[in-house]
Amino acid sequence: MNNAAILVCVVDDDESVRESLPDLLREFGLDPQVFASPSDFLKSAFVDKAQCLILDIAMPGMSGPELRRELLRQGRDIPTIFITAHVDFASQPDIREGVIACLIKPFGEAALLEALQRALNLK
Repeated sequence: MNNAAILVCVVDDDESVRESLPDLLREFGLDPQVFASPSDFLKSAFVDKAQCLILDIAMPGMSGPELRRELLRQGRDIPTIFITAHVDFASQPDIREGVIACLIKPFGEAALLEALQRALNLK
């Protein structure tokens, strides 16, 4: 898959995720941008360019679901994949509504690739 022009933004307060996920996304042929917080993403030039979001659910300040709701309020319906270490968050129906997938950390490459293919209509 060579989709280097496809911008995938990762928003996660976990530094290890911000360091490892971009390499994997590049292996998939995608163009990753990472952000430590929802506010960093909202202030960036990438808000209008992102073709897919990978959002941590539980972050200090604004959560992943709150960021998604804010983007929807602004008229930006960006395909979203949630990631979380908290199984109880992942099972809440209001969190899953309109979301491509909710992956539990640690998730496998195949699960992420499948979710990205659905989010970006690459199959």
